Amino acid sequence: MVEILPSILSANFARLGEQIAALETAGCRMLHVDVMDGHFVPNLTIGPPVVESLRKATRAILDVHLMIEDPDKYAPVFIAAGADQVSVHQEACKHLDRTLRMIRSEGAKAGVVINPGTPVAMLDDVLDVADYVLVMSVNPGFGGQQFIPNALRKVRQLAARRKERGLQFPIEIDGGATKENLGKIIDAGVEWVVAGSSIFHTVNPPAAFEEMRRIAHDATAVRV
Repeated sequence: MVEILPSILSANFARLGEQIAALETAGCRMLHVDVMDGHFVPNLTIGPPVVESLRKATRAILDVHLMIEDPDKYAPVFIAAGADQVSVHQEACKHLDRTLRMIRSEGAKAGVVINPGTPVAMLDDVLDVADYVLVMSVNPGFGGQQFIPNALRKVRQLAARRKERGLQFPIEIDGGATKENLGKIIDAGVEWVVAGSSIFHTVNPPAAFEEMRRIAHDATAVRV
């Protein structure tokens, strides 16, 4: 089943609880939380206290994406704050296999992320360890960027590897997803679609979420 994950990076933080409640009413089951440290990426966002507040405010799965230089140090902190799953960048991890296993041992699902400039082959030795794989379809650091089409080629490569090796990990994509390109994203093999501006920068975020979910459902039916 395809899931649309609203990215709170694009939300109105003065109305965050209200917006999340409205999305849950619309059927949202997963929220994407971008954590940036101003070092690994040129932006600074949120810390564990925000995740802790989110955990108290929602039953949705909290998908925490660590765009930080020291994921080994901070992944357990975010898990303790309430993250259900934590993804780390291949480019930031010196010992990626160990980091993914550590996240699992802390009680969360472990995801691995690759930037637009990182080939899928860099993940070959951890695909059986990762619970999910996130393909960046923009360069990480800021919301509202244009989708990089080459990300779809990577998704297809991952889907092929998954099938060849009999694995079950979901493929997630993050960056530039819109109503216009969502069908192509789903057709390539994506199960989890992160959407920020396309949902929160609209007049009615719950309606935008519902429309994207409908488009994804229709695209999945065609793919099957």
